[in-house]
Amino acid sequence: MVFIAMNQFQVAEGREAEFEQIWKERETHLQEVPGFVRFALLRGDEAGEYVSHSTWESREAFLGWAQSDAFRKAHGSPMPEGIVVGHPRARFYEAVLSEEAASGARA
Repeated sequence: MVFIAMNQFQVAEGREAEFEQIWKERETHLQEVPGFVRFALLRGDEAGEYVSHSTWESREAFLGWAQSDAFRKAHGSPMPEGIVVGHPRARFYEAVLSEEAASGARA
């Protein structure tokens, strides 16, 4: 069963490029965690709207990450003040149905 964890962020106007650069340069430590599948940082259509999106083999794999040293290392440096408006909003989902492109298909 696939498990997805997402955090919604509202980024302060004019700080979007800085927010994106921080994510691009960060050390995630995700590759060392069992059950990790993929990560994406998504920019929404609304100004300043972002979502971090991680996919896991299971809820248990995600919880293992959330309680690991790798998680503490990845989240050890706080976001500079004033970039994010309010607190990120966490959302968690278990896949009911999942489809993938056929082998060799283009996205």
